[in-house]
Amino acid sequence: MPSGGFSNQPKILRGAFVEFGLSLPPLFVVFQFNPMTITRTRTAQVGGTDPTAQRCEAAERQINQNMSFIQQVARTDGGSLFSDLRAGQTITVKQETIGFDIRLDATDRLNDGDGITEQFGISPQLSTLELMVAPKSQSVLGGLATALLGGPRGSFAFFSEDKNPPIILFVWGRKKVMPVNITNMQIKEEEFSTDLNPTRATVTVSLEVIEGPNLPFLYTKTMKEVMSVLNLANIADIANTVVPA
Repeated sequence: MPSGGFSNQPKILRGAFVEFGLSLPPLFVVFQFNPMTITRTRTAQVGGTDPTAQRCEAAERQINQNMSFIQQVARTDGGSLFSDLRAGQTITVKQETIGFDIRLDATDRLNDGDGITEQFGISPQLSTLELMVAPKSQSVLGGLATALLGGPRGSFAFFSEDKNPPIILFVWGRKKVMPVNITNMQIKEEEFSTDLNPTRATVTVSLEVIEGPNLPFLYTKTMKEVMSVLNLANIADIANTVVPA
C-alpha cells in the first residue's frame, strides 16, 4: 500500500533531464520534486512594418486603403477578403523557451540511511546538472573510460565528436519529450552538512527547445496537434462568441 495509506492512490510521474545519446558518463537527473510552476514562452518577431518617423503618414495612408478595401469588399466575393492582411509583413516565430525551479533536499535519504547522501549530500545531483551545461569533450573520466574500451583517449562519446554541451531531453510526462539547450542555470545552496556538502538547494533553469526535424521534438509536436484536435469537442462554445456580421 502506498505511504499515503490509499491503495488506489495514482502514481505521479516525475520530470527528468536525460542526456540524448550514448556517452560516458551518461547524464540524467530525475526530479526529486516536480516543479510547482513552469513558465513557457513563445515569441514572434514581426518585420516589414513602417519606421517610427513615418507612422503619421502611414496612418493616413492606411485610412485611405481601408476605405478602398471596404468598397472593394462590397463588389467581390469572400474568397480573397483576408489575403492581404499581412501584406508587407514577415513573421519569424522563435524557439520556445521554458523556465522553472528544481528543488533538491537530502532529508528523506538521510532519514533512510543512504550512505552516499550521508557522505556527499546532494552534491551528486548538483554535479550532474552542472555537467549538462559543460562540453563533454572536457570530461576527464569520460575520456579515460572510452580509452579503456578501445576508443581514442580524447573521445568522450560513441555517437558524436561535438564539443558543444550535450543535448538534454526534458521529459515531462508521456506527452512532452523535448530536446533542449540549458541556456541558464542558477544554483542556490541553502543548507550544508558538517563537511560543508550541500543538503538542500534550489536550481533555477532556463531552457530553449531545439525545434526541427528531430524525433523527440516531432513526437511532442504531434502530441500537441492531437490535443488541439481533441479541443474540437468544445466547438459548440463558439456559439457564445460575439462575431461581427
